[in-house]
Amino acid sequence: MGSEDRQIGRRRAAAVVPAAGAGVRMGAARPKQYLELGGRPIVAETLDVFERYPLVDAVVLVVPPDDVVSCRKEIVERFGFRKVVRIVPGGATRQESVRLGLEAVVAEPEIVLIHDGVRPFLGHGLLDRLFDALAHHRAVVPGLPPDETVKQVGASGTVQETLDRSKLRLIQTPQLFRWADIRLAHERARAAGWTDITDDAMLLERMGIAVTVVEGARENIKITSPFDLERARFLYGTGRSGGRPA
Repeated sequence: MGSEDRQIGRRRAAAVVPAAGAGVRMGAARPKQYLELGGRPIVAETLDVFERYPLVDAVVLVVPPDDVVSCRKEIVERFGFRKVVRIVPGGATRQESVRLGLEAVVAEPEIVLIHDGVRPFLGHGLLDRLFDALAHHRAVVPGLPPDETVKQVGASGTVQETLDRSKLRLIQTPQLFRWADIRLAHERARAAGWTDITDDAMLLERMGIAVTVVEGARENIKITSPFDLERARFLYGTGRSGGRPA
């Protein structure tokens, strides 16, 4: 079933794209989300995926507080992203930035996607799989099995256990949730003072809501280091990035 067919009887969906990081690991003069890929900022390539995907109605972009005006002019208006309905300042952590993005969502949707602004190679095929899975599950995330052996080690570096990698998954974004669930999860996290959250699905897990993993995509890489950027530019140059539909 194609994306167009899925529009029949579909529910409203909004995407929150956190892109408020400082990009310390990249070691560049400007945050990684603004580095160029194919002549455009990385975050512009990411937004382009949602602009072209028919099941997403609106996008909230979360950026560093000082960049709200420049992002509106140099990215959203320059490249004509009509689905970006709000650009909001992020917080001190990714978790806070996502919460602020959720609070800025207008016309409450039924579905919320949360996707890293520096994952520009999100393919429509993966989005289709996630939307299909959400029809039968309460929360879905993409994931890949690790290619190498995974060991749990102690503080001294001594191996404590070799984990069964057939039961392990490396989790990606976008993560898809019911609107009411993810809003409540972030509100509870804020009230409880949780600071050890590594992804949004973890919040639902703590609420006892089952999260289902579907097959991710190898090309859906997160660009956080110089090596990632070189790999991304290679993928983009070979046309194997998967970011834009044919």
